[in-house]
Amino acid sequence: MNPSPHSVWNTAPTSAPAQRKGRYVPGSAAHPAKMLPAIATHAITTYTRPGGLVLDPMCGIGTTLVEAVHLGRHALGTEYEPQWADLAEWNLRHADLQGAPGAGSVYRGDARRLTTLIPGAFHGTVDLVLTSPPYGASVHGQVRSTRESGERGVVKKDYRYSHDPANLAHVGLETLLEAFTEILTQCRHLLRPGGHAVITTRPWRERGELIDLPTAVLAAAESAGLTPVERCVALLAGIRDGQLVTRPSFFQMKNVRDARRRGLPVAVIQHEDTLVVRRPALPASAKGMPTMHPDDGPAHPAHRICSQSLTLGGAVT
Repeated sequence: MNPSPHSVWNTAPTSAPAQRKGRYVPGSAAHPAKMLPAIATHAITTYTRPGGLVLDPMCGIGTTLVEAVHLGRHALGTEYEPQWADLAEWNLRHADLQGAPGAGSVYRGDARRLTTLIPGAFHGTVDLVLTSPPYGASVHGQVRSTRESGERGVVKKDYRYSHDPANLAHVGLETLLEAFTEILTQCRHLLRPGGHAVITTRPWRERGELIDLPTAVLAAAESAGLTPVERCVALLAGIRDGQLVTRPSFFQMKNVRDARRRGLPVAVIQHEDTLVVRRPALPASAKGMPTMHPDDGPAHPAHRICSQSLTLGGAVT
């Protein structure tokens, strides 16, 4: 399988709500930083084959897992926050009821303990890690007007991952990057040799200063022992008649307008930076050793998810 040569992914032909409609259970929209389903779909179809194993160590409501099982892959996820882990489980159950051919499981806990949360049978067999670190709060949130809320003015909601101060969404950038490097190191142990990791992220501004999270995350991946392969753009805007159709949130538009009034040439975010890295393949001296691959049939541990740990709720710790 050769990765796609295209560096721009057309992943927003329709809006995020349209992509999730009927595919995710009620309440899923409350997560402040959901991955766009079409981004997950593109990454999974590009870097895995049917029957392969996909992992999201910070799975939130389970977008990566849901799209993987609908595509005939198997999926593992870990999630720190109980409310999101519960939603991920319900979304997997919903996918199963819709006839998704793959199977998935959710494990509850800190992704920095990934190798202890995920059963040893899966270590070294994951074909694709697909995830995203927390972003700055300025790119999150939904709004309710006076007509909807009954309150004066615009009310912001669904902009917090949780109220737990230990959640990585609430720590400083330096601590976040240290933790994310640790998570990616754990992911490297779970990836098969030659397996890929796709990390979606975006920059944000604090007090007018640009926080270049994508470049910092790429450095974290290299520190974790992963090799850079591609740096792509996953569109958050649609394309119509050769023009981009932007779909920014209310608060993104407000932040851009406020910045421009202060003389800062800020633009609306229309894409995710998509970083593709890979666990190095086995050295030549080890190439004669047997390895497991998603096309190798039932011997691949992913095919044992259903019997080993999944009642579409999985082994939750």
